[in-house]
Amino acid sequence: MTPAARIACAIDLIGVLEEQCFGPAARRRPADAVASDFFRTRRFIGGGDRRVVSELAWGVVRQRIRLGWHLDRLGVAPTARLLLLAQMLLGRSGDHGRGRQAAEAAFDDSHYGPAALDPAERRVAASLDGRPLVDPAMPDGPRLNLPDWVLPALTARFGAGLAREAAALETEAPLDLRVNLLKTDREAAITLLAGERIEVVPTPLSPWGLRLPARRPVTGTAAFRQGLIEVQDEGSQLIALLADARPGMRVADYCAGAAGKTLAMAATMGNKGKITACDTSAARLEGAATRLKRAGVDNAERHLLEAGDRWAKRRAGSFDRVLVDAPCTGTGTWRRNPDARLRTRPEDLAELVEVQHQILGKASELVRPGGRLVYATCSLLPQENEEQMDRFLAHAPGFVPIPLDRLWAELRPGLELPCEGPFLALSPGRHGTDGFFCAVLERGA
Repeated sequence: MTPAARIACAIDLIGVLEEQCFGPAARRRPADAVASDFFRTRRFIGGGDRRVVSELAWGVVRQRIRLGWHLDRLGVAPTARLLLLAQMLLGRSGDHGRGRQAAEAAFDDSHYGPAALDPAERRVAASLDGRPLVDPAMPDGPRLNLPDWVLPALTARFGAGLAREAAALETEAPLDLRVNLLKTDREAAITLLAGERIEVVPTPLSPWGLRLPARRPVTGTAAFRQGLIEVQDEGSQLIALLADARPGMRVADYCAGAAGKTLAMAATMGNKGKITACDTSAARLEGAATRLKRAGVDNAERHLLEAGDRWAKRRAGSFDRVLVDAPCTGTGTWRRNPDARLRTRPEDLAELVEVQHQILGKASELVRPGGRLVYATCSLLPQENEEQMDRFLAHAPGFVPIPLDRLWAELRPGLELPCEGPFLALSPGRHGTDGFFCAVLERGA
């Protein structure tokens, strides 16, 4: 493809993303799924061209809030053409004039290229040329690249540190791996990966974690194929750590999804005892089967939660550990999923808070006296975390929080406590992990 053809293709992809993911009438599908469908119907686009087109479109997605502010300030609608044009121009203050010339030249009206800029678009280009992407006149939302509706909650959470956290949410997330203790240990995994020319370093908080300084494809390595490693953010690993699932226990992973935490807990159990991975999605549980087999997990079973299912009632009060990795807004993962900050809306938060409360109520009935309920989210919002715990504990007096400092001293002795307060609360800016929350509650005898 010519450079102009790539621009035209990126404009088409941006238009589809706007229509299906972000617009007022959009289905709000995940952008990666929409992009996958887009390229699947355009098999003539080669791998190299696909990467360039994706980078152009994702550049717009990552800066969509700011680009929208600039175009709204000029009184023009955010068309796909203008969004890409704005992305090409903004932030080139040291390249005044030349940036505009290059951008206008990209719209070359060639056979496969985009149509030439019309007079109105040229006026937009002239107005944006040389301006900074982060404008001093911006209100807090665009300045921090955050939707307005999350600002009160994140300000309450981070206070003066919000700017640092917002900046961290714009960085590229690292690639973290979890060593599968059923098959190897961390030092052996480091040596094996080094033999495949993949350099990793131990994660600072998780005893099983490895971090790649630069992103590399690992799923083709022998270590991955043999089930010695799994891709898992360090913060997610710490939730499995705090669950403290031990050999011989009965454990329920109530919202297991693809079973990442099931795998980690099965390893701490040494394949002894029984762990049940539950989910409402048959497809997710089917995908989990492949991961469990590759990891050598043989103490796990899967259970599909369906309406009218009596499984939970028959097993009430019988589990030593019940992990609820609850559905949430995913605000802690926005550096990995920049489109989510555009797709997620205030009404989603209100709905999810109620869903979380209902799930907690059902899952808590599975915990035996003296057992533990572990509640986790990948959210940075207090409504889904500390406030959710306050609400649950007000309705479930039989449960008592186990303070983080006590858990940490038992599970990571000699290592500095990662945060203050009774619960684990991780963030990209402070800890370098995704944003995670974890509370461990014990049921009275």
